[in-house]
Amino acid sequence: MKKYLFLALVVALILYFTGLFTDFIQLFKLEDGHTNWQYVANWSSGILILALTITVGVLFFSRAETARANLELTAIRNDLEIRVQERTATLDESNRLLKEEIEQHLETTNRLHASETYIKNVLESMPTMLVGLNARGEITHWNKKAEKNTGIAVKDALGKYLWDAYPIITVTKGQVSEALEKNVTLNFKQSQRDLFHYDITIYPLNGSIEPGVVILIVDMTNQVKSENKLIQRDKMSAMGELASSMAHDINVPVQAIFSDLSRARELVRAMSGQVRSGCEPLSGQLDQLDRELQDVKSQGKHAAAIISNLLNFASSHDDTKQEAYVTEIMDHTIELARSALSLPHGLRFTDLTIERDYDQELPLLPCFVSEIQQVFLSLLRHCFYSIGEVDREDFIPVIRVRVLECYDALWIKISHNGKGLTSEEQQYIFEPYFSNEKPEVEYDAGKRLSFPYFIMTEHHNGQMAVTSDINAGTTFHIQLQLNA
Repeated sequence: MKKYLFLALVVALILYFTGLFTDFIQLFKLEDGHTNWQYVANWSSGILILALTITVGVLFFSRAETARANLELTAIRNDLEIRVQERTATLDESNRLLKEEIEQHLETTNRLHASETYIKNVLESMPTMLVGLNARGEITHWNKKAEKNTGIAVKDALGKYLWDAYPIITVTKGQVSEALEKNVTLNFKQSQRDLFHYDITIYPLNGSIEPGVVILIVDMTNQVKSENKLIQRDKMSAMGELASSMAHDINVPVQAIFSDLSRARELVRAMSGQVRSGCEPLSGQLDQLDRELQDVKSQGKHAAAIISNLLNFASSHDDTKQEAYVTEIMDHTIELARSALSLPHGLRFTDLTIERDYDQELPLLPCFVSEIQQVFLSLLRHCFYSIGEVDREDFIPVIRVRVLECYDALWIKISHNGKGLTSEEQQYIFEPYFSNEKPEVEYDAGKRLSFPYFIMTEHHNGQMAVTSDINAGTTFHIQLQLNA
């Protein structure tokens, strides 16, 4: 509508400014110059009717166009509403599915977290040492048992190269590499007598993102010690019964020999007085016979002392310990060894150099004196026999005895420079020499020290160990607690 009014206004202005408007006015004047208002009114009415007709037509068509546009808008609105409803329904379904997925994800996450926490707690509370490694040998897991056994905190171990973080671990790089390369589980044992016994297993990690291994170290020390102690007690019980039986069996003929020797000496002395004046050569032979009989009697007394020791060992001893100076027991035992130990080829204990190194003002030790003396004598005998196996012209046999006090304990070291022990002999030296199974390494039973070891560890709650070099000699180490 505004468009048409604007066009009419424009046409009127054009007519006015172009002079056409003046000529148009003349059409409404009479001949005398007066305006014919009737004609003007009729013309204006016609023009107005025409304009109204045009306006009505324009309005009609505009209304129809508007109605059509409204119909289209209504259709578009309905279509949009349908689409919005569809989109809303789709969005609601998507939201519902997303919500369910989120809930499932949260549930899965919680379960994974719970499983991870459970597995972590299991690994942390395991009574065995567990170490995780990646392919580069870097520590990925270090449980509490590993932290306790090594003294290395978890934060100081994780990410570190295993053999830099804990250099004394008994697992080697080659064993870890073998488990990784061959993808096999390795099982082996590591042990050192009376110190530790470990069962070690290396598991390769299969199906993991990054290859690696898990090292499981089970400390079997207490179990093995308990089992060995039980076996040792059983063996020593059998040895005690055997020693008692043998001692009683041997003691009967020895006592008979003593009785016969005493009567023989009395007869020789009686005969010696009768023949001394009549036959000087026979008198000398009788004197020689008397000396031989005296020597036999001396050796018999030594045999009787050995039998007495066997009987004392086999019998139950008094539970009351006596306080004594270890150095005095050692000196007395050395003197006993001087009179008792000798070898068939002529070497005697008196030929050895004995070097003593005792700390001053050593305290008294609660002990079973006869048993301690038996231990010292056995060790000195072992040293003596080992020295006797050396055949060198420039060899100077030496036995060194060191006694000192350290950390509320007495430490006793007895060493020699004779033939040392091999690694196999060191392993078996404290084991009883009888067994139902054949040992892997043949070892002279006479060189074993199961009795001294049993006395020190069981009767005195001490420790006994050996270190040796085959060419340099052997050292026996004894530790006895002063407050035991």
